[in-house]
Amino acid sequence: MKRLSIFIALLTPTFALALDAGPGADDLALLSTADVVVIGETHDNPAHHAVQAEIVAALQPAALVLEMLTPEQVAELLQDPPGYSAAWEDAGWPDYSMYLPIFTATDAAIYGAAVPRDVARASYTDGVAAHFDGDAVLFGLDQPLPKDQHDQRIELQFFAHCEAMPRVALGGMIEVQRLRDATLAKAALDAIDTSGKPVVIITGNGHARADWGVPAMLQQARPDLVVKTIGQAEDGNAPGGTFDLIYDAPAVDRPDPCDTFK
Repeated sequence: MKRLSIFIALLTPTFALALDAGPGADDLALLSTADVVVIGETHDNPAHHAVQAEIVAALQPAALVLEMLTPEQVAELLQDPPGYSAAWEDAGWPDYSMYLPIFTATDAAIYGAAVPRDVARASYTDGVAAHFDGDAVLFGLDQPLPKDQHDQRIELQFFAHCEAMPRVALGGMIEVQRLRDATLAKAALDAIDTSGKPVVIITGNGHARADWGVPAMLQQARPDLVVKTIGQAEDGNAPGGTFDLIYDAPAVDRPDPCDTFK
């Protein structure tokens, strides 16, 4: 974790390190001008989810788009939101009690944008364009990434996987990341077309970054959309990438994921 934190810090603008704990009135006014608000998170940090719930309650969007659930799982969630805890945790996500306040902060329609595991595995091997359930050209999935972005993503994946996988094996990870970004972007456009604006996307920081995540794909598909992005830091260490706003929270005490490779 230490090596990864150092690498991300090298990619983070120094001005992003003086961070507020949550949105003030000016921030909420800025976000209220958006068609789409993408709120990042570290999945197991409860403070990040509290900020998400606060923003959703303030904006009262027409729709929520969730990285965590498929459309079928959303249908199950809506039948009994408080009772969905067991199914949620069976899917491997952190404590459901952190997320439930987000879902109950609004009566917005909820759209699922999770990529099934079998589709993700196939995309790792075959590439994103072969398995994206939508218009691959619209989101630029038919084109390779610019070399500098590709190389930077390879390095991030290398450190994220504890330097335990060779770089030549990590290109498939990038394809899966692009698939998840495009699936979230497509769900957001579907939500706009069906439920209206604004739409709030709840997702990880890596997908929320404006330079190459979901916001970039939305801007490519519909350049007229006003998209605002929020990243969430821990202990002043801002997430990699660019965001309109970044908030900070204490880090969660978690084991070093690289211990399994030692």
